[in-house]
Amino acid sequence: MSLTDAFALSARPLPPLSRVAITLALAIATWELRHKTRKHLSQLTSDQLHDIGLTQTNAESESAKPFWRA
Repeated sequence: MSLTDAFALSARPLPPLSRVAITLALAIATWELRHKTRKHLSQLTSDQLHDIGLTQTNAESESAKPFWRA
């Protein structure tokens, strides 16, 4: 099931336990995505960061955040 499918499913009326399970699964998927993207961000070169409009300081600041912080 894709993340889009899960979001669509979470909009439907569901039993309370199912809603909790889906909400938890979506939170975990979001945390995993943040972890992966921040890890990749920390591995970019200065030229790559420049190409996407970030400074080394911005990248270090963002990649140092824990996965649960937006």
